[in-house]
Amino acid sequence: MKPVRLPASAAHTLPRWGLYALCLLYILPGLIGRDPWKNDDAISFGVMWTMAHGSLQDWLWPHVMGLPLTDEGPLAYWLGAICIKLFGWLLGEPMAARISAMLFFLIGASSVWYCTYVLGRRAEVQPLQLAFGGQPDERDFGRMLADGALLIYLGCLGLLLHSHETSPAALQVSLIAFALYTSAKLFDAGSFGSAATLGLALGLSILTRGWLLPLTFLLGVILLAVLQSRKLIVRLLLVTLPVMLLITSVWVIGSYVVQPFDGSPVAAWMASDYRELNWPAWQNVKYLMVNGIWFAWPAWPFAAWAVYAWRKQYKGLHIAIPLIFVGALFLLVLLNQHPKDGILLPLLPPLAILAAFGLPTMKRGAINAIDWFSVMTLSTCAGFIWVGWIAKQTGWPTQIAKNAFKLAPGFRPEFNAFSFFAALLATILWLALVHWRISRRPSVLWRAVVLSSGGVILCWLLLMTLWLPWINYGKSYAGVAEQIAQKLPDNNKQYCVDTNVGAAQRASFAYFGNVKFIHFDETSCRYLLLQDNPRSKSDSTLLRQYDGRWRILWEGRRPSDRDERFRLYRRID
Repeated sequence: MKPVRLPASAAHTLPRWGLYALCLLYILPGLIGRDPWKNDDAISFGVMWTMAHGSLQDWLWPHVMGLPLTDEGPLAYWLGAICIKLFGWLLGEPMAARISAMLFFLIGASSVWYCTYVLGRRAEVQPLQLAFGGQPDERDFGRMLADGALLIYLGCLGLLLHSHETSPAALQVSLIAFALYTSAKLFDAGSFGSAATLGLALGLSILTRGWLLPLTFLLGVILLAVLQSRKLIVRLLLVTLPVMLLITSVWVIGSYVVQPFDGSPVAAWMASDYRELNWPAWQNVKYLMVNGIWFAWPAWPFAAWAVYAWRKQYKGLHIAIPLIFVGALFLLVLLNQHPKDGILLPLLPPLAILAAFGLPTMKRGAINAIDWFSVMTLSTCAGFIWVGWIAKQTGWPTQIAKNAFKLAPGFRPEFNAFSFFAALLATILWLALVHWRISRRPSVLWRAVVLSSGGVILCWLLLMTLWLPWINYGKSYAGVAEQIAQKLPDNNKQYCVDTNVGAAQRASFAYFGNVKFIHFDETSCRYLLLQDNPRSKSDSTLLRQYDGRWRILWEGRRPSDRDERFRLYRRID
C-alpha cells in the first residue's frame, strides 16, 4: 500500500521567481568582491589562468606555472580558462573564472530539480485516491517534490563552500546530479538518447576528476538494470559505454599525440585513482560518521526516513535510483585511502533527491521539530554574525572585537553601505519567512525544508557581506605577493624563481606579484623562494637541497597565518 495520502492544497509549488531568487541569493554571495582563496580555490584559478595565457601544451597538461597537477582532469580548468578569455577584460580574471562556478551550480541545481520531477511523476509515487477526489495530479505532485529536493540541496552545509570555488569538485558534483537525471530518464523512457546523454555525463565526469567515481556510477546503473529492466543492459553497453570512452579519448589521445612538455599526464592521472583505493578501515567509518552528519545535513534525516517509509516499495525507481548510488558512493568513501571533504560531495545530489520523497510521509510533529531546530539554530548563528560584525566595527563587545583582530592582525575595518543594507534586507526577509511559517501554518509539504535552506542562505549571505573583507584579508596571498614582487627584477627582464611552495601559493604569487617560477624546461634559477614554519630557527636544511650559495633578500608571511613563513634568496655565485 502506498504511504502517501494528501490533498491538492499540500502540493502547491513554489513560484518560479522564488526559486530563481533563492538560487541567486545562494550562489552570488561569495563569488563577488574577493581574491582567490587558499587552497583549492587558488589552485584551480592558477591552472585556469595559466591555460588562458598559455599554449596548447598548457591546455593538455594542467599545471600552475610549471607545477604539474596530475590528480585532476582538465575539464573544469578548460571551462574556467574559456571564461577568463571571454570575460576577463570586463570583470577581471578572478571574477571571470568564477563564472564557471556559476555554470557548475546551475547544472547541478537544475539536474536535481528535473531528476526529482521525472521520478515524482511516475505512477507508483502518486498519492492515494481520496474518497471524494481532490488529490494532486501527477504534474503538480512532481513539481512539489522537485521544489523540495532543490531546497534540501541548497540547504546542505557541505555544498556551501565547495559550490563557491572554481574547483573540479564543484563541477563533479554537478555532473553526478546530471548523470542521475539522465539515469532517471533512461529507466523512465528507455530511449537511446537518454543512454547517450548518460555516457556524455560520465565521460565529462572522467575528464573532471578521474575514472573511479564515473566507473562506479556506471556499474551501479548496470546493476540497477539487471534488477529492474534487463533490456537496458544492451543500451548501456552499446551506447553509454562507447560514448563515455569517446568523450574521454579526446583528451587522452590528444595528450599522447601532442606530447605536451615532452610527455603526457595521462599515466600519472590514471594512477592517481589507483593510489586512492585501499581496504576498508575503521578511520574511514569514523570519518564518514563524524563528517557526514553535518556535511549532508539536512538531507540525510529526510533520506533515511524516505527509505523507511517506502520500504515496501523499495523497487520503485524513486527509491532505487538514488539509493543504489548512495550505497555505491558510501563504498567508495570506505575504500578511500585519504578521505576528505571533497569525497563526500557526490553524496549530496542522490541524498537530496531521496530526501524529497520522505517529505509527503513525515508526521506533522517531526516537521515542526525540524522547523524549530532550524529557526533556533540558524537565527542564533545569524545573531552571532551580526554581534561579531558590530564588535569588529565599534570595538564593543570588547572581548569579541579583541578575538577578531587577534585572528587577523593589522586588519582595518571599513564600513560598506551596500553590504550593510544587503545584509539588513536579508535579515528582514528571514524574519518575514519565519513569521509566515509560524503564523500561517501552511500545509504545503516543502514547508519542512524552506526554513533550513533559507537560514543557511541567510548565514552565508551575512558572512559574505558583513565579514567578507575580514575573511578575504585572512585567506588571500595578495599582500605577500606584492612584497615579493618588490624584491624581484622588472617584468621585462628574464629571470626565474625556484621554490618549494605549494600550488595555492604558487598561483597567488604568480597572479598578484607576476613572479616567474621555474618551468618545465628550466633547470636552475637565480632566485629561490622557500616556505617553512616560523618555528624553524635554521634554514640550512632546506637550502642544502639547492645547489649554490644564497643570500637572503626578504622574509615575510601573512599576518593571519602563524604556520607559514616565506624567504626569498638570490644566488651569489
